Amino acid sequence: MPAPRYYPLLILALGAFFFLPFLGRVHLFDWDEINFAESAREMLVTGNYARVQINFEPFWEKPPLFFWLQATAMNWLGVGEYAARLPNALIGIVTLLTFFFVGKRLHGSQFGLLWALGYLGALTPHLYFKTGIIDPTFNLFIFLGVCYTYEAVQRYGKIGAVQKIAVAGLFVGLAVLTKGPVGALLAGLTFVIVWSANRFRPVLRLSHALLAVAVALGVASLWFGLEIIRNGPWFLEEFITYQIRLFSTPDAGHGQPFYYHFVVVLVGCFPLSIFAIRYLISDRDPRDFRLWMVVLFWVVMILFSIVKTKIVHYSSMAWFPVSYLAARHLHDLLTGRVTWPRWLTVGLLFIGGMLGTLLTLLPVVGQFKTTLIPYINDPFAVANLQANVTWGGWEWIIGATYLAVLVTAIVVLAGVIQRRRLLPANGLPGSVWALFMSTAVCLWLYLSVVVPKIEEYVQGTVVRFYESKQGKNAYAEPIGYKSYAQLFYFRKQPPVNPLTKQETYLINGPVDKPTYLITKITSANDYRANPNLRVVNEENGYVIFERK
Repeated sequence: MPAPRYYPLLILALGAFFFLPFLGRVHLFDWDEINFAESAREMLVTGNYARVQINFEPFWEKPPLFFWLQATAMNWLGVGEYAARLPNALIGIVTLLTFFFVGKRLHGSQFGLLWALGYLGALTPHLYFKTGIIDPTFNLFIFLGVCYTYEAVQRYGKIGAVQKIAVAGLFVGLAVLTKGPVGALLAGLTFVIVWSANRFRPVLRLSHALLAVAVALGVASLWFGLEIIRNGPWFLEEFITYQIRLFSTPDAGHGQPFYYHFVVVLVGCFPLSIFAIRYLISDRDPRDFRLWMVVLFWVVMILFSIVKTKIVHYSSMAWFPVSYLAARHLHDLLTGRVTWPRWLTVGLLFIGGMLGTLLTLLPVVGQFKTTLIPYINDPFAVANLQANVTWGGWEWIIGATYLAVLVTAIVVLAGVIQRRRLLPANGLPGSVWALFMSTAVCLWLYLSVVVPKIEEYVQGTVVRFYESKQGKNAYAEPIGYKSYAQLFYFRKQPPVNPLTKQETYLINGPVDKPTYLITKITSANDYRANPNLRVVNEENGYVIFERK
């Protein structure tokens, strides 16, 4: 291992190696990735960066900060998948370095390295830095807001508290500009609950708290306030109405049971989630960063379990405190402060074995699809599997190797700690590296080799259809289901005929351009008998019609 002073360079190199390659290896996935990238593209097309749009109409679901980052990348690199995902890849590198420096300040360089390595080697945290969705950027701003609030509390009555709380307000404001008021809600609830855990004894001067609120409002007003001044309150009203609808109703069919996010975090944040379980409660000392992370975890999990609309990344903010609590537990194990319990071995082997087996078998499904198809009751899924995808026959080795390395690392690490062969003077034990790097390497290979084949089954036909119509003076739209792919991959241009938003016009109306419509086979029978339509292609679960 290099000397501790070189740890930041090591983390920077690891982040660049794992996050930057293959960002454009697969097309953007419907809905969220394409939705957000399309909003950024429309900023470039219209030159209007002040308002978020989708299909060249106001899009009030999200503020613009992340789209500004994507639009900047597209302006430099061209419109495409790599540019759409690049901001999060860079945020991923910054996040790892943030964990190192915060961890170093709290517990030393080895802890900082362990924390960064753990997040790099966790399943969904690693994966999401290679996507084009908002949450990785939003989560970093929230985390930094909480960190600087913690620092301000530590300086209560001392020099430097004002600067720390002002920076906390800055990051909370940036979070609001990224995803909306939920950013301020998460940070505010975390502070209030920590304060209540301290029996409401003073932890921050009132003037400092007001300063944080003022700075956050000032940053958020750079867009929210300007929007109200320029266009009136209707846009903000629609934005708030949408947030309320997400909270109160299962939007877009994303209704899940109450415990949904706990399962997501347990499996998706592996192996960190297993290590974190032991430390999900804490004492009431606000000087201990662990309390802040425990509170942040429960705030996120309870809030988004109550919210009716449940999607995987809604609880992704919980991954940050989970990573700290896991690193804290593992560091305490390695330094002999706590002992290794048997349930920890069982939990790691069970979840890890399940994931390793799944990643091993997934390519096998594609290779032996003809054997499996008779057992699948979904006709659309069966048709998807008809896609002409070439498998090498060796892809299962990626998952099998991951499973073998993972199990070995868990057993060896447990043995090392139980035999009291603890943390070396410099660096981390090889079994710790193997535990986390096995996941990182597996995902790196999977995203470059396996995911492109899976994507071909899921949406290859649709994307190729829209790409084939790029630059043509025509309409290309989905019918019978919702999608954003037609906007981004058709490279739709303004002005938009408002009638094309009506399916009846596209099918029966007096269209003024060649018109191509695509639907899933499960809905195709609703359109086949229409005298205005003729089938031009049926492929992999999709039917393409042309207006006569």
